[in-house]
Amino acid sequence: MHPSIEDYALIGDEQTAALVGMDGSVDWLCLPRFDSAACFARLLGDEDNGYWRIAPVGADRCTRRAYRRDTLVLDTEWETGQGAVRVTDLMPQRDRAPDLVRVVECLDGEVTLHSVLKLRFDYGSIIPWVRRSDGHRVAVAGPDSTWLRSEPEVTSWGEDFGTHAEFTVKKGEKVAFVLTWHPSHEPRPPLVDPYDALRQSVEDWRTWVSHCRYDGPHRDAVVRSLITLKALTYAPTGGIVAAPTTSLPEEPGGVRNWDYRYCWLRDSTLTLNALLAVGYQEEAEAWRNWLLRAVAGDPADLQIMYGVAGERRLPEFELPWLSGYVGSAPVRIGNDAVKQLQLDVWGEVMDSLSLARESGLSAQPDVWALQTALMDFLRTNWRQPDEGLWEVRGGQRQFVHSKVMVWVAADRAVRTLERHPELDGDLDGWRALRDEVHQEVCEKGYDPERNTFTQSYGSRELDAALLLIPRVGFLPPDDPRVIGTIDAVREELTHGGFLRRYSTADGDVDGLPGGEGVFLVCSFWLADALYMTGRAKEARELFERLAGLANDVGLLSEEFDPLTGRHLGNFPQAFSHIGLVNTALALFGGEGAG
Repeated sequence: MHPSIEDYALIGDEQTAALVGMDGSVDWLCLPRFDSAACFARLLGDEDNGYWRIAPVGADRCTRRAYRRDTLVLDTEWETGQGAVRVTDLMPQRDRAPDLVRVVECLDGEVTLHSVLKLRFDYGSIIPWVRRSDGHRVAVAGPDSTWLRSEPEVTSWGEDFGTHAEFTVKKGEKVAFVLTWHPSHEPRPPLVDPYDALRQSVEDWRTWVSHCRYDGPHRDAVVRSLITLKALTYAPTGGIVAAPTTSLPEEPGGVRNWDYRYCWLRDSTLTLNALLAVGYQEEAEAWRNWLLRAVAGDPADLQIMYGVAGERRLPEFELPWLSGYVGSAPVRIGNDAVKQLQLDVWGEVMDSLSLARESGLSAQPDVWALQTALMDFLRTNWRQPDEGLWEVRGGQRQFVHSKVMVWVAADRAVRTLERHPELDGDLDGWRALRDEVHQEVCEKGYDPERNTFTQSYGSRELDAALLLIPRVGFLPPDDPRVIGTIDAVREELTHGGFLRRYSTADGDVDGLPGGEGVFLVCSFWLADALYMTGRAKEARELFERLAGLANDVGLLSEEFDPLTGRHLGNFPQAFSHIGLVNTALALFGGEGAG
């Protein structure tokens, strides 16, 4: 039986991340990067696909667990008939090689624990050769090598293609394990002191959190979301992955399983807004600079997503040896949506670069030249149908949100020239484009009979992305068409008190069988829209319920099933945590943001 998605906690070193279950098992870890092959893939298969569990003998789920205050250091505790023990998990920010550190400490009595480490490189498919060397267990297969040691050294043995250890600790005693990865053709990297690494990690995270300017209601949830976004950042480049996982299903047993270990342009403006608003200028600059490097080149070649270093080729393929989370096959690596045309990303990039300029981020050469090139592309291509924000696989359409974001691109270009007349640009032409797009959307994307904008031209379907119309400034919040759209979306897409992205009843729009849960960021958008239209009490009530969906350590997935109370989709999801931060700022920012 797989643990529930919400049973996992995240640890990471800002280059990769691991998921740790309530049973003390690390069930997912890709090394050395977020998008590298996993060496622990039990999350998407079974025990033979790799994991590392440390827990008291005979124990199952822990008694309690929590992150240390304002850190990504995880404490998991068990109370047994013999005593109490804590396992502290972390991945210290690396100097050269990634390390997974697990510190066992007896809190009371005398407890015997069992450790079983099953390394399976290449997404659980390759059993490494394991040998002893200098007090280490060294595992090698192809390009991968790991070194496992303990301090003090405990006796270990090989069994069932795994490394086992059983040891007893008394009150006050500690045993630390360190698993270090490096390329197999290189010498072993320098050893990390696990206890120094623990102290330094706690200090580093708390120092980082101390720069947060938000001090309003739900500060703990906001800080946990910001820590999660920091953990999903690939530090060498500043790129932020959508999630550290692939193929966690949007419907248990279904086929809506996607790889989210990449960086989406659609997240750019909302991410920048969140980081800048709470005082993280350095992270905002790094994200903006990643964006500039990723999109450099021919504007016609703009992609919706890129690798963590800006890679363009993310071919999608399946791993048949993995059964999938609770049988949700196929397990996919890569993402074919990278090939899609999604016109909204031009608007996202223009909006992000405009926000960066007006927020005082450091000037970068040729940014305006890039923006004018993006506008040249949109001028001749904005009428094309596309796959839309949600990356549907049911064929291209004239999605209203895509056209609204084309309007955003033109609007931001016009505003930039109005504020900075020293820049060169086609002000009259862009004004004309802005007006033309606005008129067409209001004529073809609006249903006067129901007083609502629709998902696409001529459609009766609705889409939660329509809630962004007032937020991006396409129409003012008090426009009757905006209020009508908010009410219609809430009425038709609400499920269990939260919002779906769109209707999946017939599979016609996205071309896929089955359904999905409610989409958490869409529900945050609804709270924003309610607040903007003067319904602050409803907005705050919705926010309270959304914040309450976080698991016991404050993490949110992509989706949620109101019927079962289970999290769905890749986990933790950056978009959901970005939504939480931005909605908290909208609702309570006046009370606590500097």
